[in-house]
Amino acid sequence: MLSFECDYNTGAHPKILEALMRTNMEPCPGYGNDVYTKMAREKIRAACGRKDADVRFLVGGTQTNRIVIDSMLQNYEGVISATTGHVNAHEAGAIEASGHKVLTVPGYDGKLRADDVEDLISRFYADGSYEHMVFPGMVYISHPTEYGTLYTLGELEEISSVCRRHSIPLFLDGARLGYGLMSRGTDVTLSDIADLCDVFYIGGTKVGALCGEAVVFTHNNAPKHFFTTVKQNGALLAKGRLLGIQFDTLFTDGLYFEISKNAIDRAEELKDLFAQKGYPFFKNSPTNQQFIVLSDEKISELAPLVRFEVWERVDEGHCAVRFATSWATERSDIEALAKIL
Repeated sequence: MLSFECDYNTGAHPKILEALMRTNMEPCPGYGNDVYTKMAREKIRAACGRKDADVRFLVGGTQTNRIVIDSMLQNYEGVISATTGHVNAHEAGAIEASGHKVLTVPGYDGKLRADDVEDLISRFYADGSYEHMVFPGMVYISHPTEYGTLYTLGELEEISSVCRRHSIPLFLDGARLGYGLMSRGTDVTLSDIADLCDVFYIGGTKVGALCGEAVVFTHNNAPKHFFTTVKQNGALLAKGRLLGIQFDTLFTDGLYFEISKNAIDRAEELKDLFAQKGYPFFKNSPTNQQFIVLSDEKISELAPLVRFEVWERVDEGHCAVRFATSWATERSDIEALAKIL
């Protein structure tokens, strides 16, 4: 069966598996103190253009979002997110379970706007009883968003400016960051993100790794005793080498960007295919997630032959569905889908 249901339904890039096998019997210090993790940190710093960045490795996206947000906020602070933001809509209350409220602003094709953030913060401090309320302590965005959309450089600059004016950190969820960076229309680079964000992470789970996310604190602002906080949350791998070896491989000879580009190339072919077949698009996504409107009958017809995700109902007889490509999607997958359609 063809599978376009998500971008983490395959294992790992062969070069990662080769590196894990090659180093498998090599004794390494634990908890990320091995040479491979150290090399991965240096390569990520170089890719970001930030020699002083503090790079840490965690296993998955929800874990990363919860720990970063919890460790950077005071216990009376919340995090600002678009209503469609992952931490608000698809994290099973992980942020709230850590004691921090998600403060929502409108989402526009998955993105929040600087003016709405400014308005929320201004209204908060204009309220005479604000000390009885949850303080806005951080802004969370994802790039790409839940709808596969991207922030422009100008939009990021505006949001960053609001955050710095109010002395709160800007946190960018980069679970699919590689696909955003390699999108054909983007004007945002990794170094731009490192300059404009206070913390972000480079997703590995959805971009070629078995698991793993690389958290980057960019302005000498890593929370005090972050290592201990990670352990308190049950997220510290004794065999930290597992993450270090994977990211060392991903950031050797541009592999991370090369395989991310594959997902974008296949997504563009997917987009062309649906357009040629006359199917309407629910969202115009420039990344690896493509949202198409299908009739209920067509969904039932395709379901036994190809996996995809039903996203939301559009009207009584139609739903928006998501087809996702990944680093592992091949042109033959698109050609096979064309025959099915």
